[in-house]
Amino acid sequence: MLAALSNITKIPELRDRIIFTLIMFAVFRMGTHIPVPGVDPSAIEQLFNNGTLFGLLDLFSGGAFSKFSIFAMSITPYINAAIIMQLLTVVIPTLEQWSKEGMEGHKKTTKVTRQLTVVLAFFQAIGMSIGLRQAVLNPNPVNILIIAITLTAGTVFLMWLGEQITAYGVGNGISLIIFAGIVAALPKNIGIIYSYVQAGTINLFSVVLFGLIALAMIVFVIFVETGFRRIPISYTKRIVGSRAYGGHSSHIPLKVNQAGVIPIIFASSVLMFPITIVQFIDLPWARTAATYLEWGSPLQTTLYVLLIIFFTYFYTAVTVKIPDMADNLKKYGGFVPGIRPGQPTADYIDFVLTRITLAGSIFLAFIAVLPNLIAGATHIDGVYFGGTALLIVVSVALHTMKQIEGMVVMRHYEGFMK
Repeated sequence: MLAALSNITKIPELRDRIIFTLIMFAVFRMGTHIPVPGVDPSAIEQLFNNGTLFGLLDLFSGGAFSKFSIFAMSITPYINAAIIMQLLTVVIPTLEQWSKEGMEGHKKTTKVTRQLTVVLAFFQAIGMSIGLRQAVLNPNPVNILIIAITLTAGTVFLMWLGEQITAYGVGNGISLIIFAGIVAALPKNIGIIYSYVQAGTINLFSVVLFGLIALAMIVFVIFVETGFRRIPISYTKRIVGSRAYGGHSSHIPLKVNQAGVIPIIFASSVLMFPITIVQFIDLPWARTAATYLEWGSPLQTTLYVLLIIFFTYFYTAVTVKIPDMADNLKKYGGFVPGIRPGQPTADYIDFVLTRITLAGSIFLAFIAVLPNLIAGATHIDGVYFGGTALLIVVSVALHTMKQIEGMVVMRHYEGFMK
């Protein structure tokens, strides 16, 4: 392992990319401590003591939301814009055509995604400024607009920072920014656990149990994230002139968790919207609704699980083009042994994908409600490093390690992933 890590330092390009990525992480962390002008930080901190909703949002911003810094909205508007663009590709012919134009089409899609990010970020910043107006020192329209522009500029800067990491660093920049924000919360969470032990709120057995559950979940997430269902493919042999083509075997790898963390984001966004609205309505029916929809309540947990399962199937159906997959196999002489080419092949792939998607959706639902289970088993509250964060951290780490591994092996060095 040490020899493999030393190989990284022997490749100047890879070494420079890693150093550049670390510098960008430092810039991101510095930005989380730059406050938005005209906001009372103490009033914001009081809101974070009222429940886990704001704590969950703060986790993905790397603590920037609790400080109400210029990066308070994190990269969330860009993620929402990218998801919207991906879904619109199915229904808008122009976007579908761009997706088939290679690099030029990717540039057009990226440009529209950036513009949509600015629009979404501005409206989200306006809503956040109005919703948290009790923390604004002078909540007049001009100050609200200044705060909204500042937050929007912070999100746009993070978007640019992520693109620079993708181009000149290692891994996917947007994913790594979220990764850095979640990992940055680890010292704070460890400090919370330590303060609980010092105060006698929890005992050492609960801490050990928490650590064992976290370790088991890391192994479980890695196991599922690297799991594939391989559909065997055979190619017919063709004779062209004096040469023979085809005749070999391959497979189609279908991931167990084909949708990634997107269904959890969709489901949490759908549930957070009414919860956030009723929190700012001082009426009896709103308080009753807030009680039933409180994060971690039986009704909220049930709806959360059902929405995750639904969005897992929905997103998989949108992103995996089974008819195109079957047509490409038929075009190049490929077939599934025992299955006729064309529509029967598409039906078979759809059947297999439907079954493994069920397993993937149950896995995501379990990961999403894991923080509630851990809190109930260990009685450790206020630690927001839950299953969703764990899934993101493991997925990003695996993807980045594979990219580094590819760069090391390409230059004839021994890698560190066996």
